[in-house]
Amino acid sequence: MPSLPPLSPSAVVSTLRAAGCVFAEDEAELLLAAARTPGELSAMVDRRAAGLPLELVLGWAEFHGLRIAVDEGVFVPRRRTEFLIDQALAQSPDTRVVVDLCCGSGALGAALAAALGAVEVHASDIDPAAVRCARRNLTPYGGRAHVGDLFDALPTGLRGRVGILTANVPYVPSAEVALLPAEARDHEPQTALDGGADGLDVLRRVAAGAPQWLAPGGCLLTETSERQAPAAVEAFTRAGLTTRLAVADEAYAHVVIGVLD
Repeated sequence: MPSLPPLSPSAVVSTLRAAGCVFAEDEAELLLAAARTPGELSAMVDRRAAGLPLELVLGWAEFHGLRIAVDEGVFVPRRRTEFLIDQALAQSPDTRVVVDLCCGSGALGAALAAALGAVEVHASDIDPAAVRCARRNLTPYGGRAHVGDLFDALPTGLRGRVGILTANVPYVPSAEVALLPAEARDHEPQTALDGGADGLDVLRRVAAGAPQWLAPGGCLLTETSERQAPAAVEAFTRAGLTTRLAVADEAYAHVVIGVLD
């Protein structure tokens, strides 16, 4: 069988632009660099044009200076969540124990481990596919990923020792999941998106349990929306944490930070 003729860069851009990709030129550059054969490039362009998120086509997402492996069916880390990492590092720069709940690909745990150096890192997620992906990303840092529901998945020896606890919880209200962009709605697990009636069911559970796991001075950080921020802050405060809200307007990022005094 004759080999496929290579797609030209301009043809890739045109195909992506016709499919509605806003950053067609940038995406084309990444796909051209990733494809090993003309056939592979054609398949990747077809998948992207059909609506598969770019990160899932490539098999990785850029996050806080790292390439994070992402598998189909696993939540893709958002660039705005890099703000959460920056807030965690500013709050607890000398942390030695990190836990990443609702870890998805393990991007948050990996980013913190890369920045902090020799730390003990644990992650958990209720989705076995996410945990398999997280293990790939955490292994270079000696991190461990566990399957289970929030804190129930963690080794009990972590109680009272955690310096940074991140929880990128699902926070989309159930009635609004259907309104999400198709890339998220059709290609990411419902459990990573649906946060219950007001979007804060999982956040409240994390906040309530966090004081048992945090070390003195340890911090809990989670992302939320502008609309939900007051209720999220209230949940952290009710759990006994000294709480503040950090906002990055340019990234439209809202991070609730609670410290155990």
